[in-house]
Amino acid sequence: MLSKSRVTTGLVKRIQKECMRLISTKEVIEREEKYAAHNYHPIPAALCKGKGVFVWDVEGKQYFDYLSGYSANNFGHCHPKILEALHSQSQVLHHTSRAFFNDVLGEFAEKVTNLFGYDKMLPMNTGVEADDTACKIARKWGYRKKNIPKNQAKIIFCSDNFWGRSLAAVSASTDPSSFEGYGPFMPGFSCVPYNDLKALEATLSDPLVCAFMVEPIQGEAGIKVPDEGYLKGVRELCTKYNVLWIADEIQTGLGRTGKNLCVDHEGVLPDILVLGKALGGGVYPVSASLANDDIMLVIEPGTHGSTFGGNPLGSRVGIAALDVLQNEKISENAAKMGDLFRKELNSRLNKKVVVDIRGKGLLNAIVINQNYADAWDVCLKLKENGLLAKPTHDDIIRFAPPLVINDKELNQSIEIIINTINSISS
Repeated sequence: MLSKSRVTTGLVKRIQKECMRLISTKEVIEREEKYAAHNYHPIPAALCKGKGVFVWDVEGKQYFDYLSGYSANNFGHCHPKILEALHSQSQVLHHTSRAFFNDVLGEFAEKVTNLFGYDKMLPMNTGVEADDTACKIARKWGYRKKNIPKNQAKIIFCSDNFWGRSLAAVSASTDPSSFEGYGPFMPGFSCVPYNDLKALEATLSDPLVCAFMVEPIQGEAGIKVPDEGYLKGVRELCTKYNVLWIADEIQTGLGRTGKNLCVDHEGVLPDILVLGKALGGGVYPVSASLANDDIMLVIEPGTHGSTFGGNPLGSRVGIAALDVLQNEKISENAAKMGDLFRKELNSRLNKKVVVDIRGKGLLNAIVINQNYADAWDVCLKLKENGLLAKPTHDDIIRFAPPLVINDKELNQSIEIIINTINSISS
């Protein structure tokens, strides 16, 4: 069942009082812009509190959170079971490094591998680290198991992919805003069109290819959902050409699309599964690459690691996050709420302003007709009306609320979205 810890009227009043700080939104923004690097362009909301599906700014204004920390907050803000795990473990043992064993990592590894059907887990911290880990595993497997000549292994990605901002990640990017100014790039990386099995097969037939990495739904590209059967086709082609399929489920996994994993919609199992974001419950950076022994054991002691990866605090939080996923029927709620969300938007939004509505579960997007408005301006109007969302491009807005959202909260937020967009002048 979903957590009974809903946001009551009394709680709202108490939070608003707590949030009335002696600092304004303007002062928060000015201080951050003075002392922090300008590598983001935030919506101008200065947040100081979160609970469930809501956040509050320093003036005490309440908002629906329709970004969920880029899906890190799948289980809502300040989930009591996840916070209790964080607090209790922090009082006992929070970090040792992998120089020693700790009593929590094995428990975490057992839980995550049993839940998703793999032999081994390699723990990291952030999503980009886990994806980079998957690429390293795949290259070494290519040399050890596929007998690819030294330093010639290739990894294939999809156009419009996004898996982070590291040099490896931007080397795989087709977006100039990600890669421009950061060359030279990682050798052996190339892209094929997304959702195109013919193009993929032509590429995978190259005996130097060791892996294909793909998001089951492309997130940052604008919630691009592939044709039904695409993921099954990927599985079949990777098996046919002895290529490892890496599924980047960092954003789509852990209930977001209405299944525990997005690949579960087609009943297929990748060779390497990458998890992150919500694996840390939104309160701690936890990520992992999962694979079976014939793949994972090419990584030997001393050849890959992370100072904080697999620490007891992160492991305990990861266990709690997976418990919430299973015990509170998070995936089922995401499927139900997502169907209702798209149905309401499809039937009630002005089709002149919104030219497409797409998604799966509670990972959705609308495409704005730029003859009427830019996505950024729509997001500013949504903010004024009590809902926070972020554009992914000039014409696309992603809607991804916490997966604990209930019927009442969903309907209230739908009204904000519909009223805001339908008020745009034609």
